[in-house]
Amino acid sequence: MGEGPRGRMNQKIRVVIAKPGLDGHDRGAKVIARALRDAGMEVIYTGLRQTPEQIVSAALQEDADVIGLSILSGAHMHICPRVMELLKAKGLDDVQVVIGGIIPDVDIPRLNALGITGIFLPGTPMQQIIDFISANARARV
Repeated sequence: MGEGPRGRMNQKIRVVIAKPGLDGHDRGAKVIARALRDAGMEVIYTGLRQTPEQIVSAALQEDADVIGLSILSGAHMHICPRVMELLKAKGLDDVQVVIGGIIPDVDIPRLNALGITGIFLPGTPMQQIIDFISANARARV
């Protein structure tokens, strides 16, 4: 067994994709999940209407390296701080959190300050998302 990216012993990056809040539109989340799988990542899709608690619980149970949040509802400034707070409380602050969806430019610095650096707006090329996650997912030991 050789080492892969970031010192992984041929272990796939594990990504939990979640649709938090009341937004019922998950086509984009499913497209992202498929693209990440096709890129060699292991993807767990939690389904619609997930609470921050359910998302963090899934990340813990699945030993996720990355949480991808798909938010189109405008609730990102309510959901993201809670997810980050719960991750820290569970000792999972090394789990990378990325977000995709409708994010106003004014909110991006606030999300960055929470520790969310992967922010992908509509039209972001799929390869850019794959490359970002590959380069920034936590290293496995």
